Amino acid sequence: MQLNINGIDTRYVLDNEGGGPWLTFIHQLAGDLSVWDQMAGYFRDSYTVLRYDLRGHGHTAVSPDAFTIDDLADDLSELLDRLGAPSTHVVGLSIGGMVAQKFAINHADKVDSLTVVGAPAFIREEARPTFLQRAASVRESGIAGIVEPTLERWFTAEFRKAHPEVIEQIAETIANTPAEGFARAAEALSRFDARAELASIAKRTLVVAGEQDNGTPHAESKLIADTVPGAQFELLNAAHLSPVEVSQRFCALLDAFLRGPA
Repeated sequence: MQLNINGIDTRYVLDNEGGGPWLTFIHQLAGDLSVWDQMAGYFRDSYTVLRYDLRGHGHTAVSPDAFTIDDLADDLSELLDRLGAPSTHVVGLSIGGMVAQKFAINHADKVDSLTVVGAPAFIREEARPTFLQRAASVRESGIAGIVEPTLERWFTAEFRKAHPEVIEQIAETIANTPAEGFARAAEALSRFDARAELASIAKRTLVVAGEQDNGTPHAESKLIADTVPGAQFELLNAAHLSPVEVSQRFCALLDAFLRGPA
């Protein structure tokens, strides 16, 4: 389904068989809502599960202007308002984890709990040119050139070899991401820094990192857990996309966290 959110035609999928509390999943850079298909299937009997495509990804329109991670958090707030959701558990992966942090900071009244997966508290100064270079490369040469390097960062070699059908599907999602959509998001990501505000988060927080994630070393994710009061930190045997690579372990971890004390 589509809604115009802050001037952007936005695709979302709502699974509410359970009619329970809201649970929102936010995908990674060069991804779309399909990365959460398995999680939606598991949680929809107990939760009202919302998935959506970020600006310039999947079937959501490309933003005509530059934007920030704060703007993406505002998009989620507006989407929830339009759908009549008073509050939600929020789970974000990679850039989605950055959006989730800013959503918990800027829209605290709408957050039931926060789960950040494979995301740092900030982008290091020396890493920013990498994202700007990827944005420039994709604008100039198209997105096809980043598909293989991205898959190598996102998954361990063992998983890529054992699950070619999963890799093929995700490769297709990357390849179908609009070049300008990727570039604008990569530029927004390069400027992300939530360190000064994380201590203000008062909601239950789970931080998940991949032990073999070279793109976002787990020490960078642990900084979130060390800063948010009472946050839980979990390290999984995976690379960047742990909800896909170790889906059963991730699902059990998230389920236990969501069922924990309010």
